Amino acid sequence: MRFTTTLQKDAIKIMLLGSGELGKEVAIEAQRLGIEVIAVDKYENAPAHLVANRSYAIDMQDESAVLELIEKEQPSFILPEVEAISISALFEAEKRGYNVIPNAEAVNKTMNRKNIRVFASKELGVKTSGFEFVTTLDGLKEASERIGFPCVIKPVMSSSGHGQSIAKSAEDIENSWEIAKEARGDASELIVEEFVPFDYEITLLTVRNETGTVFCDPIGHIQKDGDFILSWQPMPMSDKALQKAKEIAKSVTDGLGGRGIFGVEFFVKDEEVYFSELSPRPHDTGMVTLITQSQSEFALHVRAVLGLPLDYTTYGSGACGAYKAKNESCNPTLEVPDDAFSENSFVRVFGKPESHIGRRMAVSLVLDNDVEVAKAKATDIASQISDN
Repeated sequence: MRFTTTLQKDAIKIMLLGSGELGKEVAIEAQRLGIEVIAVDKYENAPAHLVANRSYAIDMQDESAVLELIEKEQPSFILPEVEAISISALFEAEKRGYNVIPNAEAVNKTMNRKNIRVFASKELGVKTSGFEFVTTLDGLKEASERIGFPCVIKPVMSSSGHGQSIAKSAEDIENSWEIAKEARGDASELIVEEFVPFDYEITLLTVRNETGTVFCDPIGHIQKDGDFILSWQPMPMSDKALQKAKEIAKSVTDGLGGRGIFGVEFFVKDEEVYFSELSPRPHDTGMVTLITQSQSEFALHVRAVLGLPLDYTTYGSGACGAYKAKNESCNPTLEVPDDAFSENSFVRVFGKPESHIGRRMAVSLVLDNDVEVAKAKATDIASQISDN
């Protein structure tokens, strides 16, 4: 592939629809190859805005606004980085000849839990937990009784765990209904899932393009309120369970098609593997690859988009601890301990223009031969960060 070193008329141009901390790392990796980056989000000064060639703040759920910007910039590739995007705009962009990553139909299937769950379980026959979809409080009460308690209740469209809860009994249902309304995206329909008493859950980063499909080592993670607080790589698991996860991930990503990285999530119980969700883009738990791999998930995503080889080297075990704001601020300042920066550890501060209690603002990253040591140190560093 030919690259330019200046912003020429025929330069490769990537448009990010979503410019948070994951989009920021994608932008940095693209610019390392001399690629022009246009970062788009719903608010000014989003993290990727700070490093892009140009940035825009628009309503990304407004079809006409998205298409107008696409026509103005004429990107080589359009990379959706969040769920809350006008899917009709992406389909129309493809009709006009633009290259949506991985493709508009894959985004359509995965931005909505209903679409991807039905696709995986009904069309591909992939093993999942039991589930039902509801649109009313009465429907939620009835479905939860059929599914059984405890059960997991989520909006079909949301991100970072917003609107997700676990109902332990019928008395929790009305509270879960109210929590679902807090979702980012569309809370008009909910998925009620059987609670799988899993031993652990993983993200299997799956990268595909014309050169083939590669898998990163499995990533273990701990979530709170549906959002990760600690991830580590590799997650120790049996060869049999890992092989099952790879087979399912390849089946689902082949079914979706296109190129790029996919964050495929699984529940694992003994050696049984249950498909949970899929994101057709870098995954938040995958930020650990910033320290564990020669090519992070962001670099691999860019390589996959460009049709480049997907080879990389694993440096060792590592962990990533999330720091979430404890204060509300329109001009947040983070204090990071000096010992966070060592031979085998560092911190990434996202540069978000506002902090809200519980908003992810930074991560600690640690490399160590012992994954348990890495987890403990990443957690310790994150606990020492403060904001005001």
